[in-house]
Amino acid sequence: MVAMTKRMKTFQITFTDPSKTFYCGGDKVSGRIEVEVNEVTRVSAVKVLGLGCAKVEYAKGKQRCRQEAEYLRYEEVLRLDDQPTDSDGSVVLRPGNKYEYSFGFELPQQGQLVSSYKGKFGYVHYCVKALLERPQQQTLECKKSFEVEEPLDVNTPDLLSPTGGMKEKKVTCMFIPDGQVSLNAKIDRRGFCEGEDICINAKFENTCSRIVVPKAAIIAKHIYQANGRTKVFRQKLSSVRGNHIISGMCDAWQGKTIRVPKIKPSMLGCNIIRVEYALMIYVHIPGSEKLILELPLVIGTAGLGSRSNSVSSQEGSVSNASQSWVSLRMPSEPPSYADITRDCRLDQPLTPLLDDFDGDDSPIFMNAPSFQFPPPPVYTEAEEEYSGNARMMPVC
Repeated sequence: MVAMTKRMKTFQITFTDPSKTFYCGGDKVSGRIEVEVNEVTRVSAVKVLGLGCAKVEYAKGKQRCRQEAEYLRYEEVLRLDDQPTDSDGSVVLRPGNKYEYSFGFELPQQGQLVSSYKGKFGYVHYCVKALLERPQQQTLECKKSFEVEEPLDVNTPDLLSPTGGMKEKKVTCMFIPDGQVSLNAKIDRRGFCEGEDICINAKFENTCSRIVVPKAAIIAKHIYQANGRTKVFRQKLSSVRGNHIISGMCDAWQGKTIRVPKIKPSMLGCNIIRVEYALMIYVHIPGSEKLILELPLVIGTAGLGSRSNSVSSQEGSVSNASQSWVSLRMPSEPPSYADITRDCRLDQPLTPLLDDFDGDDSPIFMNAPSFQFPPPPVYTEAEEEYSGNARMMPVC
């Protein structure tokens, strides 16, 4: 944003490296302030400010909750090289010339800043502001924003250790006990980076009379604090689902994966804004509240993730896929229904079995058994001469 008048032709900020997308703690922010005028202009001073703050604002009924926290404040008065100044320090700028005020300052060291952020009820913003002061006239200002990203390494013993838990829920129907649903889940670590797969090992048991569906999702929790109050905004980022489980049955996930989408790292160092992630493993129970187990996650900076764990996870996935492929091989003979390519079940209308109220999922369907399977393929008949040396083959 640049405030312009008739006397000012150009007043803008340019960074030394415009291609740099973000800065880290300890980096140097440098550039120049470019000034061009249309008329002779006297300038008392040119100041540069480095600013960074977090701000939360939301409504709680009739009350307006606001709070700020400052993380960067730098101020310097700039001077032109080889430019004569008056006794009061002012300079005269003339049209036809381009004036450049150079600036540079270092950001606080790592751990003292928080990453840039923009959310529903708050933000963390960094910028460079230039002030051009003129005698007996309004001060002109211009701003240029820059991003800060504090690195977050997930290669710590705490984040590389496995975590898990179990939950169970008793189901009732009109206050009459109707069995229970339970889940037990575990993941091999808590720290991940975007693009990595989270391998889930879980077991689900259903002893109620309803058909339940196990699911998993990555959840982001944005926590805002202002005026002693806390506001939490939850967001589902990605999800997977398993097969439905009928009454009296159980199911297991062995290495079921869900990929971490492209998201910003966890923000844990800000006093008024926090961004936390969790893996939510839950069971959808028709006519009842979900059974939910949340496992906390820490999303680190891309490039600082656990490469060894990622490679092992990929190798595990490949081996599991190979085993699944072997287990799905069909014998070449005798012929079976697997040789029939046409799916006769699709010829019948589909009837909803139960409604799933998650918006991103489709309902489960049941097919009425009003058809008959076609006869099996005919075996090839061949006449063979009997001999006493014939051997009995086991039936597979």
